[in-house]
Amino acid sequence: MFARRACFAAALFLVPSLAGGQRPPRLGPQVTRFVEVDGPVALTNVRVIDGLGAPAMEGQTVVLTGGKIAAIGRAGSVAIPAGARSIDGSGKTVMPGMVGLHDHSYYTTSGRTVQSSYTAPILYLAAGVTTIRTTGANNPYAELNLKKSMDAGDVPGPRLFITGPYLTGPGTGAGSTMVGLNNEEEARRVVAYWAAEGVSWLKFYTGVSRAAMKAAIDEGHKHGLRFTGHLCSVPYREAVALGIDQLEHGLFANSDYDKTRKADQCSPNMMSSFTNLNVGSEEVKATFKDMIDKGVGLTSTLVVYELFVPNRPPLDPRVLEAMSPDAKSEYLVSRAQIAGSPNAGIPHEIFKTGMAYEYAFAKAGGLLGSGVDPTGNGGALFGYGNQRNVELLVEAGFTPVEAIQIATSNGAKILGIFGETGSIAVGKNADLVLINGNPAATIADIRKVELVFRDGIGFDSAKMIAAVRGLVGVR
Repeated sequence: MFARRACFAAALFLVPSLAGGQRPPRLGPQVTRFVEVDGPVALTNVRVIDGLGAPAMEGQTVVLTGGKIAAIGRAGSVAIPAGARSIDGSGKTVMPGMVGLHDHSYYTTSGRTVQSSYTAPILYLAAGVTTIRTTGANNPYAELNLKKSMDAGDVPGPRLFITGPYLTGPGTGAGSTMVGLNNEEEARRVVAYWAAEGVSWLKFYTGVSRAAMKAAIDEGHKHGLRFTGHLCSVPYREAVALGIDQLEHGLFANSDYDKTRKADQCSPNMMSSFTNLNVGSEEVKATFKDMIDKGVGLTSTLVVYELFVPNRPPLDPRVLEAMSPDAKSEYLVSRAQIAGSPNAGIPHEIFKTGMAYEYAFAKAGGLLGSGVDPTGNGGALFGYGNQRNVELLVEAGFTPVEAIQIATSNGAKILGIFGETGSIAVGKNADLVLINGNPAATIADIRKVELVFRDGIGFDSAKMIAAVRGLVGVR
């Protein structure tokens, strides 16, 4: 336990250089074309959702200077610096920028996989996502170079935590995006290599063995890396015992409850093991206890699993407009196939069980974060999918402010940057979203983004959305 804590402390020690929190030395033309505010600003008469689960506060003024939150208080009681721009926020809401924990920089449909270094960062930021962890790279060097360009002020986008290539088992269809680990020595070598290349997380995939997982975690923790997983071959409780730091996809990647599973193998029966699963059962409570005791968080990605439930989600015109014609066609065909075949997707009852599982985990004291996973059949887009996942958390039983807390401060806590971002407090980075509505009352208003502040620079959401219209699935 002491060794695990020491490694975790080492990871946190590395966070400031990874997280950023300072505006670039200059902003290039690809960034400035979207900038609406660049200097001290006061958002007056706004509603504030602080990201900590507290009730929304009406009639507030929030002052941003030097990339930080300088003051918060009742309108009229806060001194506005000379020369600061005032923006009347009457009827509008300020909330923290979202922290996306499963936000790939690539996109898939049934017919394509596209590294989206242009559309992904723009859409994430336009939708109010100011920090992302990529949680599995299709092209790790594309992401490393994207981060360098963002840090230099040449590309707009959220703060970026890079997860290296997927780590899985040999002979499991790894293709070109994953490393099939054959043994413990290879696991240690691969992890050390990617640590030196500059990634901050690594992700295990469905075919990894327990021995390779343990060797990788032990090696990675020495370098300050942290590990998450989309699992199957290793159940959650065993992964927690081996030292994993985070788990992905809520219930849907957990083989704890599959009685047919064999060691180090991904059983085809895992999904069916969720049928009639009682989320209040002792075996589920045992999973939660292990995770909570070891500080292992869980990422909700309901939005990507919803795509495989017949006739869900409701078609969103914004999503279809952002897609290229071919990507849109592929998505709509896949959606129709799922709706037309009872065995083609995820039963609604199992999807509801997944929702209940996440709610029960959080209410038991677990740290639940949120992400989009813009893969699957193409219907969960960068940024828009983050918003939809918050809506699904409300459908799962959370209040709107609780769901926003999951998508903001909880994500910051999981990444180890809560001291810098994730909530609205004086001294924190000015990573904020101005919304034309009241998501504390109507969670769908989270879609009505006007301005997104990252480190105090205010970006025009509508301009960013216009710049990528029809391009998702192409670039």
